[in-house]
Amino acid sequence: MSRRLKAYLLTLTMFFVSLLVSPAFSQTDSTGVNAKNSDNPPQFSLGADLVSRYIWRGKDYGNSPAIQPNVSFSVAGFKIGAWGSYGFIYNPNNGNYAEFDPSVSYTFKWFTVGITDYFFPNGVTPNEFNHYFNYENNKTGHVFEASLTFNGPEKFPLQFFAGTMVYGADKGKDSTGIYGLGTKNNYSTYFELSYPFTVKGIGVKPFVGGIPFGSAIYGPYGGVVNAGITVSKTIRITEKFGLPVYTSIIANPQLENIFFVFGITL
Repeated sequence: MSRRLKAYLLTLTMFFVSLLVSPAFSQTDSTGVNAKNSDNPPQFSLGADLVSRYIWRGKDYGNSPAIQPNVSFSVAGFKIGAWGSYGFIYNPNNGNYAEFDPSVSYTFKWFTVGITDYFFPNGVTPNEFNHYFNYENNKTGHVFEASLTFNGPEKFPLQFFAGTMVYGADKGKDSTGIYGLGTKNNYSTYFELSYPFTVKGIGVKPFVGGIPFGSAIYGPYGGVVNAGITVSKTIRITEKFGLPVYTSIIANPQLENIFFVFGITL
């Protein structure tokens, strides 16, 4: 399939999605509630986080403060959205770190199944050499992850996540035993367990994440790669407006590293 045809198909898909989304907004009143189905209205959300460092599953991406925008549309348990991260500091070798992750998911009661497409635009020359529409398994820069999330009830808010890279730029070992340089998919897998709770209006979320086997993405062998705690609260600015902030202490035993992150949600 040619790049031009792929680009055309993507544009056509986005066009049809817009046709589905537009009626939802045309039925929304001034309060933001859908006038046709107020019990389960379609929802559109957008926002951004400002973080002192972008730490994902125990690794630093960008070595820089970053802005992380997000946008999504959800209805009847289905959700389609996109998330990104863009570093502020320019690295002479890699430029400004950039990431663009569209996703789709479906939630039923406590369970969510989803697919995320991780893509990393060229940080040195952002308008060239990105090859976004190349989806050939052995050449693409995309990595697709299938995931399952469990969010427990309010009385027992245990959270569990499992995700496996099922396609794209996640390769196993080469002939010398180095992950990421082989030709076969590695199916890198990550598990995470967390338990959020609140103490006097302050959110507390301890978490631990690990991998069952080695990976170029996470680490060379199975074990814990991401453990720590996030503490969050809302700083009241006015009677009607508050600013959510959080701090995270994150340790990676395989890298023998630790991170202290501060974030603001806009």
